[in-house]
Amino acid sequence: MNARSLTYGWRNSARPWVVGAHHMVDAIRSSRPQVTESVPAAGGPTLAYAGLTEGLSYVLPFLEQRRGPTGQHRRHAASWADIFAGRSVPTADILAVGCPSGRVPPESVPRSLLLPLRITLVVPLDEDTTAVLRRVSRKARQQHARELRSRSRSLEVATLDRDFDLFYDRMHMPTMQRRHASATRTESRATARQCLFRGGALLFLRESGERVAGLLCRQEHGVLVIRLAGVREGADEPYRSGTYMALYILTLQWAADHGFTRVDLSGCEPFLSKGIFQFKRKLHPEVTLPNNHFAGKRLWLHIRRDSPPVRDFLVANPMLVHSPCGGLDAVYFHDAQRPARADLRWEAPGVRGARLVDLDAFMAGEPATGETVALRTGSGDV
Repeated sequence: MNARSLTYGWRNSARPWVVGAHHMVDAIRSSRPQVTESVPAAGGPTLAYAGLTEGLSYVLPFLEQRRGPTGQHRRHAASWADIFAGRSVPTADILAVGCPSGRVPPESVPRSLLLPLRITLVVPLDEDTTAVLRRVSRKARQQHARELRSRSRSLEVATLDRDFDLFYDRMHMPTMQRRHASATRTESRATARQCLFRGGALLFLRESGERVAGLLCRQEHGVLVIRLAGVREGADEPYRSGTYMALYILTLQWAADHGFTRVDLSGCEPFLSKGIFQFKRKLHPEVTLPNNHFAGKRLWLHIRRDSPPVRDFLVANPMLVHSPCGGLDAVYFHDAQRPARADLRWEAPGVRGARLVDLDAFMAGEPATGETVALRTGSGDV
């Protein structure tokens, strides 16, 4: 096993000894955590992220994308005590802290919530490949049926090095650049070729004979893990036409045909406003904690200041939080001027239900707990 394989395994492996070693290293590295304050360029709340370094790649870029352009970053080191008390970032409106589950403040802090640092979306399979379509949302299923023949769609398994090069250069990287720009995070070409393509599965969607989209997957003990994705030249049209959804549906059917028990759609940040969550939710995946080192990591969110921009941000970004009863709840903020974002759907196995939280009460210090409620969302396309 060479250095690339070791590095990939370190970041992704679910082996207990790797996860345990990861937590030990995290404890050493985070003895005096870094704090990054994100000051807006024009309006919006001042954000701060502190703690585990993974949050600088996942959490902070997402929060900034939802907030708006960043004017500057200010960075310094601080103690965990100063971070949780808010002393390390006195000017921040919203403080996000990535931490091991054992470092979460033991008592409920007013205006705070506890989220997973990452979530994973997994589709269980059985031998009946027709069951795959029954998991897909009604509208996506209907569109798929209409366009499967009209666009002459088919799935291709590719095995040549030049196939990998086409996928990585013409599909994956352009898609990442269009979606994330300077915040793009992905595997390097060499790591993707060695750790994913070798022994994995490269799947292309063809329309009228042309390759228009692809997925690069890893095969792990009966599980097909989708790692990299892309559409030709990163274009927007495949998302509008249903091409991207067709790629996922046909991949699920292919995986069922080839004896896989699950398809891991990969993970994302625990916010319902995350576009990839809303897209993949249409496949009705199970929402779970990752099976690697992320399973033991949490995102502690502390709202330090009440203001219209802060309220706008919270209402616009419903989130998945750890329930006091176990599992995950979807939390939707609202007040008299800001209705809950019911258009952002939460329904998926693994999410207990939706919780409506009144901002006036929350900002006054009441905990964001209580019974889940039946929240009418979207157009009924579950």
